[in-house]
Amino acid sequence: MGSSFEDFLEEEGFLAEVEETAIKRVLAYQFEQAMKNANISKAEMAKRMHTNQDSLEVLTNLESKTITLNTLTKAAAALGMHLKITLESHTLEQIAK
Repeated sequence: MGSSFEDFLEEEGFLAEVEETAIKRVLAYQFEQAMKNANISKAEMAKRMHTNQDSLEVLTNLESKTITLNTLTKAAAALGMHLKITLESHTLEQIAK
């Protein structure tokens, strides 16, 4: 006992997958909310991105492995926004693992 859930996921080999899914869920939610707040339908969003609605599904499909930075950037621009990605260092405790 005493170990964290994150430690458990790492030991079982699931941590990277869980983190990836969490990031996708956050991004999907943010895009859906931004579209809703701007009253933009999926059809209009696809038009603004110069793509079709099926291609737009990669933004909200958590199983998709094909989402690209280009798609994310186009989607953000279609909403009058920009994509910001940061690289953060681990704490000394995380590095020691």
